[in-house]
Amino acid sequence: MKALLIDFGSTYTKVTLVNLDPPGLIGTAQAPTTVATDLAEGLQQALDELAPNQLDRVGLTRACSSAAGGLKIVAIGLVPELTVKAAREAAMGAGGRVLAAYAHTLSDQELQEISVIQPDLILLAGGTDGGERRTILENAARLVDCAIEAPVVIAGNKAASDEAADLLQGRVRRVLVTGNVMPEVNVLNVEPARQAIRDLYLQEITKARGLDRIQQRFGLAMPTPLAVMKAGELLQRTLRQDVVLVDVGGATTDIHSFAAGKPARAGCVCKGLPEPFVKRTVEGDLGVRASALSLLNAVGAERLMADLALVDPSLADYGVPDIRDYAAKVFRQKDCLPEDRLEQACEGAMAVACVREALRRHAGWLTESYTPEGCLWVQQGKDLTGITCLVGTGGVLVHAGEPSSLLAAGLNQDDPLVLTPRPPHPGFPPGLKECGAQGLQLYLDRHYMLSAIGLLSEIEPEAARVLLEDDLEALRDALLRKGCHVAGE
Repeated sequence: MKALLIDFGSTYTKVTLVNLDPPGLIGTAQAPTTVATDLAEGLQQALDELAPNQLDRVGLTRACSSAAGGLKIVAIGLVPELTVKAAREAAMGAGGRVLAAYAHTLSDQELQEISVIQPDLILLAGGTDGGERRTILENAARLVDCAIEAPVVIAGNKAASDEAADLLQGRVRRVLVTGNVMPEVNVLNVEPARQAIRDLYLQEITKARGLDRIQQRFGLAMPTPLAVMKAGELLQRTLRQDVVLVDVGGATTDIHSFAAGKPARAGCVCKGLPEPFVKRTVEGDLGVRASALSLLNAVGAERLMADLALVDPSLADYGVPDIRDYAAKVFRQKDCLPEDRLEQACEGAMAVACVREALRRHAGWLTESYTPEGCLWVQQGKDLTGITCLVGTGGVLVHAGEPSSLLAAGLNQDDPLVLTPRPPHPGFPPGLKECGAQGLQLYLDRHYMLSAIGLLSEIEPEAARVLLEDDLEALRDALLRKGCHVAGE
């Protein structure tokens, strides 16, 4: 039996056709995503790239989507550093984009902002179990008053959640009550909210966004970022080591880390809410197509020119107007590809900037604190400096001539106190080869199929694992050393 796995991406619709018994890749294809008309049109164009007989005996079809902006979420909590952060973690871990997060009682201006954003879903949190209950009830009432109809997941103080649901019932499209994202101070409990968000995505949001036909025809199962996260979880379980996954897209750059991120430095203490083992951040201003102009603003044209010189030193004499012109071009023509050496270098420079900036925002950092006993290092967020497995995916990396160089360049941070993965040692060979037993190892999603593997992992986990082993460049030898089965061996 064969499985057809579909990813309706923001720029391209990608199809992956695999055999399930024995597991193996049959073929991949892609075509521009046709959001403006019908997503099925772009899908058909991609399927037309495959031979007709290849589609015989397809017994399983499953899809994910990040088209038309992905799953847009607004998170509301009580304290910014506590329940608001916990709500954000739950929303992003469910594959959503958190477009705004609010603390305390919602103001009139904030309600107006939510109305303008028009989120697909609102995650309403606030208060530990048995703790403060007034704010979550006030916010539920305020959402009713401003006639916001988006479905609401309530994941706050259990002593007030049912009452908040009663206020919203019949006033919004759907209400789901689930476990508190922070039942006790500094205790995260994000999985129930993640599952509730996914349930609403399948039951309500697909209808509201015209995806219900896609769901019925092709088995729309989850947002694309969640599918990629599931592939990363499978990789972490397979390797039994911490993993960072970098996904550079046209509209966003997502970072997934599968690591505790505890302090690696002696005498260092943690500050803030504990980090979840599985963490995702999504940067809506870092992308190489729809977000090209916002990337330019975020990192600056001069820095992008410096990155261009790293990618291709022979083009160091080109100026800022060149990188600006290319960013404007790909923003206007989101399906265009680089046409010459300069445009290839511009594309690479944008990828480097996305990797570097997104990792910096995802990772933790160190600060010095002076106490009567002396200087103390304080860590906020995850320490990812000891990560030994980093995976790159996204079209700009998968189709690059030297993806290892782009990834390695993106690992160079200006601030040594930012706790991002450390670059491979200076002598690591070109291509995605291992960088030493103790150093960072780089891998590439060479067939651009991590989302497909994540889709498959829920229902055919063994087939998904075999496909993962075969897909990741440089993974084969690492798995063999650990005594794992590799397809074809």
